[in-house]
Amino acid sequence: MSVVKINAITVPDGMGGELEKRFAKRAHRVEGMEGFEGFELLRPVVGETRYFVYTRWRSEEDFQRWVSSQEFRKGHSQPDRNAERRPVGIASELLSFEVVERVR
Repeated sequence: MSVVKINAITVPDGMGGELEKRFAKRAHRVEGMEGFEGFELLRPVVGETRYFVYTRWRSEEDFQRWVSSQEFRKGHSQPDRNAERRPVGIASELLSFEVVERVR
């Protein structure tokens, strides 16, 4: 059974475009991980202000292997702390789900 992980990121007003730009330039390391099934960056529209980073995994174990991997650390590292590389998000929350039903 697949699992879904959603990183709900709070972004200050006016900074959504910067977050989107950074995700467009991301390292794409997750795509090569065993058990990875999909990624989506969701922009808020009505009734929500957070961005959602949606990933789907074959299993919880596959997700945990990603989080503890060197690829994860490389993909999330910040080589310098200048203004351009500081995090855009001011808070985040990880939401976890098991896929009960899926229609394609």
